[in-house]
Amino acid sequence: MKIPGMIGGIGPESTVDYYRSIIGTYRERTGAADYPEILVYSIDMTRMLDLIGGDRTEDVVELLSGAARSLAASGADFAFMASNTPHYVFREVASRSPIPLLSIVDATCGAVKKAGLKRAGLLGTRFTMEKDFYTGAFAGEGIILEVPDAAERTFIHEKIFSELELGIVTDETRKAFLDIIHSMKIAKNIQGIVLGCTELPLALKQGDDDIPFFNTVEEHVRSIVDFMLL
Repeated sequence: MKIPGMIGGIGPESTVDYYRSIIGTYRERTGAADYPEILVYSIDMTRMLDLIGGDRTEDVVELLSGAARSLAASGADFAFMASNTPHYVFREVASRSPIPLLSIVDATCGAVKKAGLKRAGLLGTRFTMEKDFYTGAFAGEGIILEVPDAAERTFIHEKIFSELELGIVTDETRKAFLDIIHSMKIAKNIQGIVLGCTELPLALKQGDDDIPFFNTVEEHVRSIVDFMLL
């Protein structure tokens, strides 16, 4: 079995979620009572976000590819980034990684395509919603990916970092997110929602609306366990 290496800490809540989900999915898939080996390299999220905010792309790539190299040196057979935002430099990091790097965007795009959707909405950090690494990948598969309006993007971004990243979930914020989704259904004719931040599932669950929600962590974890068991 292949050993996965997690580039975590981006953020801490999602790192814990990935760890638990990989173990649970592995045990469900195999029926085994044992636990898989998982290596974790937890980076400084604040440093990464400062680099992204300062448009220091090369430094972001080096930070993440350095983590991948450390995981490889520690015995990982492949790696993944436990966050959506840093996937805007996925290709650059993958090209410098000595081991395969599995993409959350590819995994999620495959799930939306399999569901037969042609137009979906994307919620996430400002970086995820405003850069084209998600929308471009989906467009390549013939799927239009809509994002909220500017004021709504700012609201979502602020709530992610002031609440969800700290493990805080309020009914008020949850309702506001659902109101945004409802507005997108009317104005943008979306057929589903991509929860493009690994903390968003803390507030939004399948069944909260009559359109499907795509939990990017769940889709990524499925692909990770699939690769582990190849």
